[in-house]
Amino acid sequence: MYSAVLPIAAAQKPRNISTASFDPSIRQFLVKLAEHQPCFSMSSANVAIMHEPRLFYQTLLSMIRKARHRLFISSLYIGSEDVELIDAIHASLRDNPALHVYLHLDLNRSTRPGPDSTTHVLLPLLREHPDRVHVSLFRSPKLKGLMARIVPPRFNEGWGTWHPKVYGADDSLVISGANMNTSYFTNRQDRYLQFTDQSRLADYCFDFLQAASTFSYGLLPSPHSPEDYILHWPDAMTHPHRIEAKAQQVLATFQRSQHLASPAPLTVPADKGPLHTVESEHDVLVFPVIQAGQFNIREEERCLGLLFRELSAQQPPQLPWPSKYDGPVVDLTSGYFALYKPYQQAVIHSRLACRILAASPKANGFYASKGVSGRIPEAYTLFERRFMSAVRAAGKEWPQGSEALSAVLLSEWERQGWTYHAKGVWVRPTPSSTPALTLFGSTNLNSRSANLDTELSFVLATTSPVLRQRLGEEVDGLRAHARTWRGEDNSEERRVRLGTRLLVGAVGGML
Repeated sequence: MYSAVLPIAAAQKPRNISTASFDPSIRQFLVKLAEHQPCFSMSSANVAIMHEPRLFYQTLLSMIRKARHRLFISSLYIGSEDVELIDAIHASLRDNPALHVYLHLDLNRSTRPGPDSTTHVLLPLLREHPDRVHVSLFRSPKLKGLMARIVPPRFNEGWGTWHPKVYGADDSLVISGANMNTSYFTNRQDRYLQFTDQSRLADYCFDFLQAASTFSYGLLPSPHSPEDYILHWPDAMTHPHRIEAKAQQVLATFQRSQHLASPAPLTVPADKGPLHTVESEHDVLVFPVIQAGQFNIREEERCLGLLFRELSAQQPPQLPWPSKYDGPVVDLTSGYFALYKPYQQAVIHSRLACRILAASPKANGFYASKGVSGRIPEAYTLFERRFMSAVRAAGKEWPQGSEALSAVLLSEWERQGWTYHAKGVWVRPTPSSTPALTLFGSTNLNSRSANLDTELSFVLATTSPVLRQRLGEEVDGLRAHARTWRGEDNSEERRVRLGTRLLVGAVGGML
C-alpha cells in the first residue's frame, strides 16, 4: 500500500506534503492533480466559509479598511450603487500612502453607456490617486469585426467575459462567485471562502491578475473632460482584437512557473512514513485551476475529468439496485445549469452518486426581465429537460426520496425573494461522511464557462474534521432550499416557447 507526497509551492524553499492522511477516495486524484497544477498548503484555522451575502459584504468592507500594502479585486463589474465600498477604498487610499489598488474587470460589462457604468464610478478614484489606482479591463477577442460594431452593448457579453471573482487585501483573500453589486450583498446566494494570512496564495492571485493585465486595456481619466475616460492598450505589437496567442502564452507560462516552484510529486511506502513533510498543522491543500477556452487553456476540464475517473475507478463496475451504496457522493451546483457536455458524460457514466442543485426559474437572475433576456429562465428549463432525458436514457435516474444510489438526482433551489448564483462541487467519501474536497470559484460548469469566459477556480482538499464539517454545513445549507425538480411541469412557469427553443438553437453555448 502506498501514500503519496505532493509538491507545495513556497515563497523560498519548495517543500512536500504527504497525502497519507487524506481520505483514500481522493488521495490518488490529489497526486495526479499536482502533476499539473500549482499547490498551496495551509492550516484549516486560516480558512473560513461564509454562508450569507451580508457577511460577505461586511468582510469586504473590513478587508478594504484594513488594507495597508495592496488591495486587489477581480470581478465582472462594480455596481454604481455600491457607494460605501468605493468610499471605503477612497478612505484607505487617503489613510495609507503606501497602499495601491488593483482592479481587474470586464470591459464590455464595465463600459455600458450611461452615467451608472463601472468606468464612471471609478473615475473619481483614478483622478484622485492616478499613480496608486490601477484598473485593467479585459475584452473578449471572440467578438470582432462587423459583429463588434452591430451587437448592442447589453448583449456583447455573450461572446465571453472576464469572470474570476477574487477579493484580496495584503495577504488575505475572499474567493467567491459573486460580483460587486448590491444584489450579491443582500439576496443573491453564492459561495464565499476566506483565507487569512496566506501570502503565497495571495501572491498567486495577485500575480495572476498582473499577468492578465498584459492583454487587457488600462482605464485612464481623460485629460480633457472630468466625465470621460481613455482606454489605453499596453502592447503595440498585439492588436487588441487578436490577443488569443498572447493570452495563451502568458497564462500557460504563468501557470507553469507557479507549478515548477515545487518539486515533482513523489511516492513513498506508507509503512516508511512521508519524506520531507511540511508542518503537521498544514491540513489543507489548495490547487488553482484556470479555464480559458478561447485561449486553449482547459485545466478545469482536465481536473474534473480526472476527478470523476479516479472516484469511479474505486467503485464496483455495477451496483445492482437496490443494493446499498456506500461510495462517494458528489454534490454539484450551478445557478446557470447547462452542464458542459463532457461534464454531463462524466456525471451520467460515472459509478457515483451525484446530487445536482440548479436554480428554479424564479431564482434565476433573469427571471421577469424585459425583452429577449426574459426567456433565459425558460432556456435553462430546456437544458435541464435535455439533461434528464440523457440521464434516463442511461438508466441513471435517482428516484426522489430514496437513499444514495449510483445515480443522478436533480433538484432546484428556491427561496422567497432570493436569486441563486452558487456554483461548485463537493465530494463526500461516503453518504454518511462530510466532504473531503470541494471545487469553488467562478466557473458555472457550463459550455459558456468552458469555451467563452475566462475562469479561475480552486480545488480544496482537507483532512481537518472541523473544516470538513463546515463544508458539509455549506452544501447542506444550500440544499435546505432544494425542492423536487419541476422542469417537466405543464405550468406557465415551466413553459418553453418555440421562440426560446430557436434562441437556444442559435446561441445556446452563450447562455
